[in-house]
Amino acid sequence: MTVPDTFDAYANGREDARFTDWLREGSEPDWSAAVDGRFVRELGAGEVDPDVFRRYLEQDYAFVATLTGTFGHALGEAPSMAAKGRFADFLGTLTDEENDYFERSFDALDADPDASRAPTTRAFVDLLERAGRQGGYAETLAVLVPAEWVYETWATSVSEPIPEPFYLGEWVELHANPAFVDFVDWLRTELDREGAAASADRQRRLDDLFRRTVELERAFFESAYES
Repeated sequence: MTVPDTFDAYANGREDARFTDWLREGSEPDWSAAVDGRFVRELGAGEVDPDVFRRYLEQDYAFVATLTGTFGHALGEAPSMAAKGRFADFLGTLTDEENDYFERSFDALDADPDASRAPTTRAFVDLLERAGRQGGYAETLAVLVPAEWVYETWATSVSEPIPEPFYLGEWVELHANPAFVDFVDWLRTELDREGAAASADRQRRLDDLFRRTVELERAFFESAYES
């Protein structure tokens, strides 16, 4: 089905139309390929090759420092103390539980925490930095929402039992637990509000950022198979 070019056209005749639903639908087919591609299917089934997952984690770690900085930027731009608190809580998760996961998984996989950034990782880092530098709160959300929403979507679709070894199962659980699911929906609500209130030109800019993020998420998963 063709997605309307503007949010106003998408929302016309729909009750409770969400700006983020319009963005997600407009990001197809990359969205479906990202949340249900080979990598996430093999991960969920516990069948992903250890070398593939090692390469993936090395690149994710090379990217996570910039992601953490982008969340810090969003915290600074957030319009209320309550919103700043939500970002602060999530930053705590990134720098504590998730960092601990990386350290243990790198030991198990004999991975390199200082691996050089692959081309897709460099493109992702550039996108995050540009979104914050050249835009405002809405632009920052337009890259953070899909980056986290993709993970919440594929992780919550993984069927029991949780895959083994631990570095697969814990990666799923980090992105499928109730606190993370709630945070992603809160992020979406923030972008829903900011996007619906934006001008048509700004909405197109947010759409471009969202689409590019989803495109890079797809490429990021696929690049793990490139030795």
